Amino acid sequence: MGNPDMDGRLSAPQTGATVTHFYTSNAWIEGRAEDQIHHIANWTGVAKIAVFPDLHPGKYGPVGCAVLADRIYPQLIGNDIGCGMSLFRLDLPMRKLKLEKAVRRIRALGEPLDTPQGTRLEEIGLPVDLFASALGTIGGGNHFCEVQTLVDPEEGCDLDHTLTYLLVHSGSRGLGEATLNALPQGAFHGLMPDGADALAYVTGHDQAVLWAKLNRQIIAERAADALRADVHLVTDVPHNILAPTATGWLHRKGAAIASDLVPVAGSRATSSYLVEPLGLDAAMASLAHGAGRRYDRSSMHGRVRGKRSDITAMERTPFGGRVICEDRDLLIEEAPQAYKSADSVVSDLEVTGVAQRVATLNPLLTFKKTRKEGSR
Repeated sequence: MGNPDMDGRLSAPQTGATVTHFYTSNAWIEGRAEDQIHHIANWTGVAKIAVFPDLHPGKYGPVGCAVLADRIYPQLIGNDIGCGMSLFRLDLPMRKLKLEKAVRRIRALGEPLDTPQGTRLEEIGLPVDLFASALGTIGGGNHFCEVQTLVDPEEGCDLDHTLTYLLVHSGSRGLGEATLNALPQGAFHGLMPDGADALAYVTGHDQAVLWAKLNRQIIAERAADALRADVHLVTDVPHNILAPTATGWLHRKGAAIASDLVPVAGSRATSSYLVEPLGLDAAMASLAHGAGRRYDRSSMHGRVRGKRSDITAMERTPFGGRVICEDRDLLIEEAPQAYKSADSVVSDLEVTGVAQRVATLNPLLTFKKTRKEGSR
């Protein structure tokens, strides 16, 4: 569904905020997502909105945007505070990766951790019992841990294409939801930054952001241990996060912080990309975080057949890779057809001048969920 009136980077003045679109007429943008953008543009105190090509409707508001306001709207961050993507380099050469053996070993991510994680929490200044039992777990929905190979690096990319990489997408699990649920009635109408409720929310938010980053690190360590490799962080980029700025509070929902390198995730059957931000002020130092949903989860059950042969086919990828997801409903809801083209999303970021691609990452092994994990 194209947008003939949004060809390139256009600013659309609203009665309230200025909305800047970083996608072209080729982008698949659902009308309901645009309606949500227009709605929040008229909220009290909202000044600017940057909208990216992975835009799609969300429960509390649009996913794939950055919103600047003079007050805090917790629903614009949502319940998975601190959710993001971390890219790690493994010291495992591609030529030494034995895929079938890796499939067996990485199933360990579905097992509970056998050592307490309180010390890890304490090391980053968090209470030792803060949702400690959930650390190192991926969660449901679109979260994953993926073994990838780097291909087509651009000139100047200093990542070693002979090695394997891990892309981890996860968040704050139950902690973020507890933080959102602890808000008083009426908080969704906006919290003034100097109020007690806002201060309590920011404290909980900041804890959830730290927790989520540690969670991605532990997931990567567990995966690397299963693959008998050492792991090194390349970049960690949250995309559900609140940040104070000189002109207000910046809310990112499904909008990545424009750091040195930003992963733009594809579906489990398509490539992901590493992009370099070009620092355009209008984007408020934000970028798309992935392909973005094309169809919601419930509708996927009518779009994808659930026969045994279809399920088996979804456990294989065009790259010869494997998908570990032993939750049939989740496998269907997260089928590749549910997502837009990550390549098209990145192309729109390039056309609108906010990023340039650095490298392509192809999926080899995607871990989502085992039956044992689902029963906990």
